Amino acid sequence: MRKLTVHALRAVLVAVLAGTVFVQALMVWVLVSGSDPEDGSLPLTSLRVITILGLVTVQVIGVCVWRLVTMVRRGTVFSHAAFRYVDIMIGAIVAAALAWFAVTAFNAPGQRDDPGVTLIMGGIGVAILGVALIVHVQRMLLAQAVARDIEASRMRAELDDVI
Repeated sequence: MRKLTVHALRAVLVAVLAGTVFVQALMVWVLVSGSDPEDGSLPLTSLRVITILGLVTVQVIGVCVWRLVTMVRRGTVFSHAAFRYVDIMIGAIVAAALAWFAVTAFNAPGQRDDPGVTLIMGGIGVAILGVALIVHVQRMLLAQAVARDIEASRMRAELDDVI
């Protein structure tokens, strides 16, 4: 990866992580301080807790991407250590989809007049699960690359012994 790409990606990750922490802090403050303007029409406390947990999934993914970019810069991404971060990312994406489905379920009773909103929200949840599948396919490609790298190293060692 080029340095400019790495720096740009890290700047985006810092902005996203800082933004999610800020929003989480505000939401926790509203929940703890009792200054919640909830009028009882929606279960806002539950939605806020789900949102806080959803933001945690974004933060986990950001940290894993940061670690993988670091591994790319060091040339160590084609190792078994990378699988840990990719697996954590897949789990976090699935957790984000589940959080989104929970928000959809909380929102659904209020959408009786317009059930299309609930269908669209469900479709977004399925799309989030699709992202998890894409990352899983990329994990399988990484596994193939690691296996080929190990095989190439073994063959190089055998060739060195022959020479």
